[in-house]
Parts: sequence; C-alpha cells; structure tokens
Amino acid sequence: MPWFSSRAAWSRELRDHRTMTEPSFPTYAELLARTDAPPGSAWGVWGADDEIGTLNHLTPERVRDAASLVRSGQRIRLDHPLEAFDPPPAPTRKPLRHMMFGVNDHHRDEYLDGFYTQGSSQLDGLRHFAHPEHGFYNGVDPGRLLPGQPTLGVNRYAEHGIVGRGVLVDVDAHLRSQGHLIDHDGGEAIDVATVLAAAAAQGVELRAGDILLVRTGWGHHYLNALGPRERRELVPLRASGLRACVETIEWLWDSRFAVVASDTFAVEAWPAPQDSPFLTAAERTGAPLSPHSGLMHRVLIPLLGVVLGELWALDELAAACAADGRWDCMVVATPLNLTGGVGSPSNAVAIR
Repeated sequence: MPWFSSRAAWSRELRDHRTMTEPSFPTYAELLARTDAPPGSAWGVWGADDEIGTLNHLTPERVRDAASLVRSGQRIRLDHPLEAFDPPPAPTRKPLRHMMFGVNDHHRDEYLDGFYTQGSSQLDGLRHFAHPEHGFYNGVDPGRLLPGQPTLGVNRYAEHGIVGRGVLVDVDAHLRSQGHLIDHDGGEAIDVATVLAAAAAQGVELRAGDILLVRTGWGHHYLNALGPRERRELVPLRASGLRACVETIEWLWDSRFAVVASDTFAVEAWPAPQDSPFLTAAERTGAPLSPHSGLMHRVLIPLLGVVLGELWALDELAAACAADGRWDCMVVATPLNLTGGVGSPSNAVAIR
C-alpha cells in the first residue's frame, strides 16, 4: 500500500474500513515502517478519532454471517461467576462483597462493595494500558481519561456492540493428545505454531473478523486443581499464555481478529520473559522494571487497539464443540455501559 507524509493523509485513506478492499489493509510489517505515527501502531487506520480498535472488524456483513452459525439454539455462558476468583490472581484486586438489604420483609435490594470490573471473566478497555514511550491508543491525551469521561472507555464497546463469529481453538486438548501437559504454574509460553496446529487438527478455519477463543486449561487449573491456600501462595503469579514475541503480535494483527480472548490471566504468558522484545530502551539499560515490563499488552492495546478478553470460561464450550465437531459459533458479549470504564465483565455467551 502507499505511504503517506502525514498522519492526516493516512487517516483519510483508511478511515472508512467498510470500503477498504482486503489487500489494502496494512500488514504489521507495514505498520512497523510508519514514519507518521509510532512505528508498529495502528493509529489512524480507522480514523484519527477511533476508540474501538479491532472491533471495527465486526462489520454488519460479518455479524449476519455469524448469525447463520446458530443451528440448535444452544446457549453456553463464557463467564465465570463474578466471585469465582477468590483470591483474584492480580494482587491489586480484592474479592467483591455482595451486600443485600430490604426496606421491609417483602423487599430486597443490593449493591456490590469492592467490585473490580476485571476481577473475573473480562474485557480490557483501550484505556487499560498506555505504551511507556508513545502513550494511549490513537495518541489520546491521558488527561481526558477520567471517570465519567467517555474517551476510550468500555462504553465505546457497549455502544458498538460485540457480536461475531466465535472460534474456539482448544490448545490444551490438542497438546494432551500428543502427551504434553501445559505447565500452567510455570508460566509456559504457547507459540503461534501451536495454536495453528490445534486449529488445523480441529479442521476449523480462522477468518478475518473472528472472535478468537484460545483455551489453554489455565482457568480450569487455577479454579479446580489449586486450593485457596495454593492460590494465595502463587506469589509472584505465573500463568501460561501466548508467547510474548513479535511473531505473535504480527499474527494477531494480520489475522484481523476482532477480539482475542482466552481462559488465561492475561492472554499472554505471565510474567513476560526477561528477554522480551517489548522492553523499553530504558528498561534494557537498567531502568527499574514493573510487573508490566515486556508485556505484549503494552503493544496490543495502546498501539494496535486489539480488544483482549481474559479469564473466560471455555470448558463447557470446548466440550460441546468436541462432541459435534463444530468449533465456530455466534458469540455475543455485552460489556458494561460504564462511561469511562477501564474494563468490564465480558458478559459473553456462545450461541450454537
């Protein structure tokens, strides 16, 4: 595709994704060569004011196609209960408290105390992470990212709606069939080649606009194989997930997934590897590291606008897919319409 001398020119060329021909969509390699915006960023690809990132791939045509996947009407929830992760894997989050009251014996009302919107099955909003050197998605001023201010909030997801073709890739089952058990407590990293091999073994095609669901078995392991004491002793936390590398970033972007969700803590393996290519120049030369240093989150969310789903409940869906050999379905997610929200329970359901 042609290169442009300014971000404005880039935005004018690409702002209406509905009329773009598939070959015109920029590859990750082309994004890395940009000089009008941070290299490797999608800033302006969907317009200078875009606030939903890869949800732009959920075109009306793709939504209609997803609806055609509904055959039996079976509905399978993709969320764990809000209180399932106790203690939460992230030490900065605390278990919620469900408070109930009544004004008389014939009435009940309630509220949640200590409710962390990303404490269970969730979606990351685009204000969740900034790139340490380049800032928030599309160059948004961080001063605008306040409670009650809509910019980059999960309210934008709610306004757009999340409905599309969901595709489950059961990496855990595929590797088990080969005699390999994923080392969840060791934070085993999963390569793109492994995900593709699992999809090929299932005979399912991955398409642009898909809501990709990657099952590793980590969520099942955390909630069922570990007791409360063992969970509390997981300090620092280690969790399996996709490998933090340029190949993973390139594949996720070039595949044009609308949402990338997993049953893991962070979609990617946690923590990031010590030799991660996503460390900043300062971090490579001795600057203090944070728990987020080297994570793909710092690229996927603020530079590329990739919508991530974490801690999704995928076991029931995996069993249903394995039983009838259908690995795609319609997925509907309804995040909270919380103005300025950083994240939200995913409130997702698979409809088959």
